[in-house]
Amino acid sequence: MISLNTSVTEIQNLRGLLEDKIHHKYLDKYLQKPKIDDEKLRILTSLIDNKVSLHPIQKERYIITAMMVQIALDTHELVPVRNEMDETKEDKLTKQLRVLAGDYYSGLYYLLLSEIEDFDFIHTLASAIKKINEYKIQLYYKEVDSLEEFIDITKKIDSTLITNVTQYIYDCSINELIADWLFTEKLNMDLREAQLNKNFPLFEKWKDIDKSSNYTSFITKMNVLNHEKKAEIVSSNSNLPEEYVFLKDYFKHRMDEIEYYNSSTVEEG
Repeated sequence: MISLNTSVTEIQNLRGLLEDKIHHKYLDKYLQKPKIDDEKLRILTSLIDNKVSLHPIQKERYIITAMMVQIALDTHELVPVRNEMDETKEDKLTKQLRVLAGDYYSGLYYLLLSEIEDFDFIHTLASAIKKINEYKIQLYYKEVDSLEEFIDITKKIDSTLITNVTQYIYDCSINELIADWLFTEKLNMDLREAQLNKNFPLFEKWKDIDKSSNYTSFITKMNVLNHEKKAEIVSSNSNLPEEYVFLKDYFKHRMDEIEYYNSSTVEEG
């Protein structure tokens, strides 16, 4: 099992490789550098590094290519789905460049995978992209009947790439735990952000579907959901099979970090 210190060092090295891959002189000049999702990078690294049957080069390639797909998806997510009436030329250029940037990052992952001719893994990532786009279409056309369904689709959009990779390397037995963890970790950060500046993107997406939704009521529901999901994660994590002890240790460590941060924030407030 990888020690925490070694894992941190490896994450930094992988992050550096990703930053080198996505560097583009023209895009960097006009767009903010794409965000690398550190939580997904850490989980992927933990999962892939602990699969002893994979060659070290194969492990690195899997991590880098999967994260390249995530960066492409996140970049496309920044493109507004609707045009604004007062949109400036600069706004239009930024939008166009974000689309091109997302396509550019997608092309890079195809190139990297083609070099090792791992067509099964290419299919795994392509299948994840297809599912994610289908979920996004459901939200775009408001094909959602309840807040619960909205949350479920939102969770799938954020986790399907990682769970597809997990299922490819292991099986589907830990997919729900990983999906719940990624959703809860992001929800926890967003709720903290909402306390500071009343900015809660998840509410804006839901309000686009349900115009009558109330902000205060929504926040209350999300806080309740956050606590419920945390309890489910603790229970699921404690029952993980022995082969996933590395993942159990990781989630336990991260939950302790989050609780410490939250308690410190409350004391400072």
